[in-house]
Amino acid sequence: RTICLYFEIHQIIHLKRYRFFDIGNDHYYYDDYANEFSINEAAERSYIPTLNTLLEMIKNSNGAFKVAFSISGVALEQLEIYAPGVIDLLHQLNDTGCCEFLAEPYSHGLSALANEECFKEEVMRQSTKMKQMFGKEPKVFRNSSLIYNDEIGAMVASMGFKGVLTEGAKHVLGWKSPHYVYHCAMNPNLKLLLRDFKLSDDISLRFSNSEWNEYPLFADKYIGWIDALPQEEQVINIFMELCSIGMSQPLSSNILEFLKALPYCAKEKGITFSTPTEIVTKLKSVSQLDVPYPMSWVDEERDTSCWLGNVMQREAFEKLYSIAERVHICDDRRIKQDWDYLQASNNFRFMTTKHSGVGLNRGIYESPYDAFTNYMNILGDFIKRVDSLYPVDIDNEELSALLTTIKNQGTEIEELHKELAAVTAKMEKAQAKQGKAADKKETKATAEKATKATAAKKTAGRKKTVKEK
Repeated sequence: RTICLYFEIHQIIHLKRYRFFDIGNDHYYYDDYANEFSINEAAERSYIPTLNTLLEMIKNSNGAFKVAFSISGVALEQLEIYAPGVIDLLHQLNDTGCCEFLAEPYSHGLSALANEECFKEEVMRQSTKMKQMFGKEPKVFRNSSLIYNDEIGAMVASMGFKGVLTEGAKHVLGWKSPHYVYHCAMNPNLKLLLRDFKLSDDISLRFSNSEWNEYPLFADKYIGWIDALPQEEQVINIFMELCSIGMSQPLSSNILEFLKALPYCAKEKGITFSTPTEIVTKLKSVSQLDVPYPMSWVDEERDTSCWLGNVMQREAFEKLYSIAERVHICDDRRIKQDWDYLQASNNFRFMTTKHSGVGLNRGIYESPYDAFTNYMNILGDFIKRVDSLYPVDIDNEELSALLTTIKNQGTEIEELHKELAAVTAKMEKAQAKQGKAADKKETKATAEKATKATAAKKTAGRKKTVKEK
């Protein structure tokens, strides 16, 4: 039996108060003070103490403890600017060999639900960034907030990933247990690791709640719950946000001491820790999992209603992705960066009118309607900037044709590069062969010349001897 422990690292990009009259005049949309403050607060209260604890757990267990992370591209950008100490700790964890980094959409957005090309591009961009930073290409994928359905699974499998992390939602699993490895209904090569939401939320949501009937929670009791599960249930997936340690659950609750004790208690029960790649590589799938509609790890419904549940959210979402093709062919760095920040799922989350059990901090917004108005003002200016590059009179069909041409040209250039490389290699081989033949010929000629010279010398010597006699 093994535990797969995974943490999400994402940082909200705070938008500033943007009025209707700013449209066309102000192209900078962010509250830099709020961004710097929030990332520094998360780093000091959560990321740095928690990462130091995880590092200590790996060292103290002689590598038996293992952990996985996924970091959105926008979070990495913020950490590089404001909290480089967090990046240093992530590098130290990576150096232990007991830490895995996963792929996810660069923006931590909802592109998987809107535009396949856009989704694939930002996933590969985040994967490239992870490889550049940590020297390893991610083999397992997790979508923003664990959003998943069969179609998303097929897209992820087509990109070459071996596994996906997602939610063990009751309405999808039914009588099945989340403690097995499943596979995608549209591609059996893609394995699914399902979150045990009860065991995960016991740490991330309930740990410091003194009214909870299991309070206080100790590591031996927690591992005891896992040990009491049916013996054939081999994989326990505990997934949560890293900021839940230290932010949602304050350090004063002794949550770090709880974490430190987990490897010791697990070892006593013969329970190990594994990374997602180890699990999808070693264990076979027990069956396919059919997920026709998107599920996530958010709210009681475990669906996408917290982002797309009302008319305002859907209007903003459709308006944003109506320009996806134009942004895709654009090479303006500022446009691309704004596109990443405007896609982030929290922009739509602030517009929700749902009442969930978990409190929602809307930041500068007084209401969902306020959040919608501010976002649409910014989006109005952003669309104007994109339209100035690619006028609206170019319809989507023309853009699509242009994209196809660009893609075909790219493929053609790639093929030509391959042909050129093959011809160059052939020529080098032929030249090397000719060089060897020339060397051989020259050696033979030199040998013949030397033989002749020796023979002539001998003849001359004989003649001299005869003459003397």
